[in-house]
Amino acid sequence: MRIPRLLTVAAALAAVALTVFVGIQILRPPRPLIDGAGFEHERITPNADGQNDLTTFSYTLTRNATVSIVFMDREGRAFVFREDESRVADDYRVLFSGVVHGFALPGETIHGEVLARLLPDGDYDWTITAVDEAGQTARESGTLTIADADTDLPDLPGFDFMSTFTPNQDGLSDRVTFNVYVTKDAQLTMYLVNEAGEREFITERAEGITFGEAGAHDFDYDGGIDSGNEPPPDDTYQVVLLAEDAEGQKIRRTGTLALRDGGLPIGAIFPQPTGTTVFYDTRPYADRFYSDETVQGDLIPIPEGVQSTISDSEVVIQGDLLVFRLTITNDGSIGLRTTGPPPGTVYQQEQRASTLGWFEESGAWRVGFECETMAASYPWRWAIAPADQLEVVEEGEDTFYYLPPGEQAVVWGAVRLTEIRPRRNPQQCWFALIHEDVEIAQANVDRRWVETVPGPEGVD
Repeated sequence: MRIPRLLTVAAALAAVALTVFVGIQILRPPRPLIDGAGFEHERITPNADGQNDLTTFSYTLTRNATVSIVFMDREGRAFVFREDESRVADDYRVLFSGVVHGFALPGETIHGEVLARLLPDGDYDWTITAVDEAGQTARESGTLTIADADTDLPDLPGFDFMSTFTPNQDGLSDRVTFNVYVTKDAQLTMYLVNEAGEREFITERAEGITFGEAGAHDFDYDGGIDSGNEPPPDDTYQVVLLAEDAEGQKIRRTGTLALRDGGLPIGAIFPQPTGTTVFYDTRPYADRFYSDETVQGDLIPIPEGVQSTISDSEVVIQGDLLVFRLTITNDGSIGLRTTGPPPGTVYQQEQRASTLGWFEESGAWRVGFECETMAASYPWRWAIAPADQLEVVEEGEDTFYYLPPGEQAVVWGAVRLTEIRPRRNPQQCWFALIHEDVEIAQANVDRRWVETVPGPEGVD
C-alpha cells in the first residue's frame, strides 16, 4: 500500500523541525533563570561621608519571577534586603548602602519599630533567589564586607502628647503639641492616618533646635482651623512619627489621637431686615444698677422698640445711660463659648470688663462696645446670650457656657456716660463681635454719633 503524499510531506517537516530544535538546544542551551548576579564592589563603608558608602548590585532575570535577596552573617543570622518581590524578565541594577529590612539585635532596647537598618560591620554571605512562574528555583550567591558603618539608630525615646483635643477655637484644648526626642541627627516626619489610610501631615515648630538635629523637637497641630478650614471629622486617628538618618535607617513610633467637638465657629451680629441692627436708647441711671468686682448690680430690662431714638441730632444727658440691644446668631456647627458679664449689665464710663471681675478669656465670644474717647479697645463687653440660653459644660472643677449651634440670642446692656470731652463731643460709638485672642469677628457695627451734654443737676 502506498503512503499518501500529504502524510509523507508532514512527516518530513516534523523531522526537520525536530532536527532544528535539537540543534538550537545544542548550540544555544536555555539560559539560567538568574544570570550575572553580583556587587560592583564587595566592600563598603556606609557612614554618609561620601566615600564608598554605596555599591551597585546587578542581575538579569531571563523569565518573570519573584526575587528575594538575603544576607547571612557569620553567626547564622539572616537579614532581608528583598523578599518575594515580583520582577519581569529584564536587566536590574540597584544601589545598596548596607540598609536592609528592620531588625533588632539581642539585648537592645529600641523605642519604636525599626523599618530599615544598616548591617553591622562584618562579612556577609548574600544569596539571591528567584522562583519563576513554573515554580522553578534558581540561586546565586557571593560575599560582601561592611566596615566603618554608622549604625547608631535615630531612636525616639520621647513621643508625648495629650490623647484628646477639640479643635474649635473655644480656648480649651484647641491645639495639640507633640513633644519628640530623637537621639541622632535625622529627618522627622509626622502625620495622622484615618480609617481610609489618608494622611494629614503635621508641621514641626521652628523654635530652638534646628530641623534635622538630634534633641527635642515640637510638632504643633490645630486641625487646620487657624487657617479657616474645617478640621477633620471627629474620630480617633493614628499618629505616625518617622525618623530617618543620613544612612537611610528608619524608626517609626505610633500613637492615637482622639479628635472631639471639632468645627469652625461662626458667630455674627445678626443684621435686622427692618429697623436698625443695633437698637440704641437712653434711660435715667439708678444706683441699683451699679456693679463692680464685688457686686453685680441690677440688670436693666430689655429695651423695647425697633428704631433707635438716638440720631445725629439727639443727645444723652450726662449721667444717663446709653442703652443698646442687638441679636447674636450662631451659624456654625459647634457651640460658641462665652463669658460674662451677663446681658443687662450696666457699666460706668470709666469701667471696663476687668474692673467688674470679667477678664479676657482666649476663645470666648463677647459683644464689645467702644467710643472714640476710650483709652482701651472695646472696654465694655457682655456675654453673647442670657444664662438661660447657654449650654453648661462641666470639665473637672471648671464650668463653661456655650451658645448652641443654630441658636439666636438677644444681647442688651448700657453704659453710663459721665465724661464730656469737648474735642470729641459728639463722638462716634460702635459695636463688635469679639472672639477673644482669635479675631474681631465683626467690627464697626452700626456706628452712631453720640453727644453728651450737661444735665441740670450735674453728675453725682
